Amino acid sequence: MAIQKRKRKYRWLRRLLRTFVVLAGLFIIACFVFDHYVQFRKSDAELKQIFVEKKIDAKINYYTSHGRTLRYSSAGNDSLPTLLMLHGSPGSISYYSGRFADSVIRKHFKVYAVDRPGYGYSGFGDPEYSIQKQSEMIRPILDSLNKATHPIIVMGGSYGSSVACRLAMDHPELVDGLVLTGPSLAPGKETYFWFTHIIENASIRWFIPRLFKSANTEKVHHKAELEKMLPYWKDIRVPVFYLQGELDEIIDTSNAGFARQHLINAPYLDIQFIKNRHHRLAQFEWPAIRESIMKVYELAKKN
Repeated sequence: MAIQKRKRKYRWLRRLLRTFVVLAGLFIIACFVFDHYVQFRKSDAELKQIFVEKKIDAKINYYTSHGRTLRYSSAGNDSLPTLLMLHGSPGSISYYSGRFADSVIRKHFKVYAVDRPGYGYSGFGDPEYSIQKQSEMIRPILDSLNKATHPIIVMGGSYGSSVACRLAMDHPELVDGLVLTGPSLAPGKETYFWFTHIIENASIRWFIPRLFKSANTEKVHHKAELEKMLPYWKDIRVPVFYLQGELDEIIDTSNAGFARQHLINAPYLDIQFIKNRHHRLAQFEWPAIRESIMKVYELAKKN
């Protein structure tokens, strides 16, 4: 009789454990399915098809830098000034593929876009959290793989803006102007989720979709990486345009105040908040971004 009572007593616990195991299994399966179908990247063939449809004479290339293989695309005449576009997290060059067709951009620039390490086809799911190392991996696009024509404008979105700024700090000879959208500049002034550090645990990380592996690793280290940049903001001596959605839920709008405080040697700093917009400006506010690119280009030509 006592044994039967004990069995009834723990029956709910066994059912709960079985339910948990089933749900955990379904979640892991869902992660693998998600990883297969949602990657925020397009293959070379898919990108080439987009270029053909939009009548863009663009190329896709791969190169090795610091032991990593990176993919980038380019379009335009070598004699034109240079525009380098750096995507945020997550993202890839496919994020900007349609922008190559913009008539104003095509008229004025040779355009480059690169899959940052850990994204697209630059080691998908294998991130490089060091902002300085990312900058050094991307630098060859401008100074050794191609003969970039000045003025050189670098546009960075979200975390890509951090890399763009590091490139301007470390290689002032390569950057003549910056356009930063939803930029993450101030250490710790971005959204961190309750699961951010949990995901980095090896016992969990193995089934997390590769897209989120890269994004999460960057986020975990981003505060410390931005702190390393604090002594070098004074080294940015080019015009800077800063755009952010006033409702940005990912990057705190106090980053604008950080920019005002630290970009003390930028000859021109324009900060714009776009009404009723959240974080994803590159998708919804391209006309405003293009206008900023052209304004910083005009300023850069005078220097």
